[in-house]
Amino acid sequence: MGYQDKGRTGATLYSEVTDRIIAQIEEGTLPWVRPWDDGRAALGLPRNAGTGRRYSGINVLILWHRLFEQGYGSQRWLTYRQAQAMGGNVRKGEQGTTVCYADRFTPKDGENIPTGPDGEPRQIAFLKRFTVFNIDQCEGLGEPTMATITTWNEALTLPGAQALIEATGADIRIGGGEAYYAPQDDYVRVPRPEHFHEPINWYRTVLHELGHWTGHRSRLDRLPDSGFGSPAYAREELVALSGQSAPPATLQ
Repeated sequence: MGYQDKGRTGATLYSEVTDRIIAQIEEGTLPWVRPWDDGRAALGLPRNAGTGRRYSGINVLILWHRLFEQGYGSQRWLTYRQAQAMGGNVRKGEQGTTVCYADRFTPKDGENIPTGPDGEPRQIAFLKRFTVFNIDQCEGLGEPTMATITTWNEALTLPGAQALIEATGADIRIGGGEAYYAPQDDYVRVPRPEHFHEPINWYRTVLHELGHWTGHRSRLDRLPDSGFGSPAYAREELVALSGQSAPPATLQ
């Protein structure tokens, strides 16, 4: 949610941002280079989805990096409270991005007011921290707000596979760079369709994760308690693989 973090100093925030930029440069990523070579988001600067105002300064680098890292399809961001005010909400389990707002104010009469050489009240700088979420992390905001520019060609949609996916009623969250099923929160995460070289591989990926989704305790109660590398884990992967192995002809 949006908040003012009074417990941390501006120096701490600047240090965090500086360390983040240095780490990106060491990884070979230049954070000031626009991250849309892959066509995931529309050209432009990040904006607040509620007010339409552009973010500026270091916030541009912070939000561009997050956009590129997670593969979001929109340059629009908002706070938790803004999402609620717009009739929607942030999906459970989503992680926000911290941005900052810097300004100055003149203390009111009666306060310990510092003065300048001319005896006039001196303005004091302040820094607020806010947590924002990309609209890809939200739901219920309405079609005009959630609409994104995408390179996905609707003609490549496989109606049979699409109908099957929609019929499950599963919570499928599209965006980011990973595909997985989160059993604790009961949702599927998959990258955007345009990230796949072959459209059918997007459907195969969704169906694979939906295979795991069927094993939730509220459905078939099949998911193993053991982790990666165990026989039970391997069996579960074979079950999920069977859900994505249908040939293209059966999906069309």
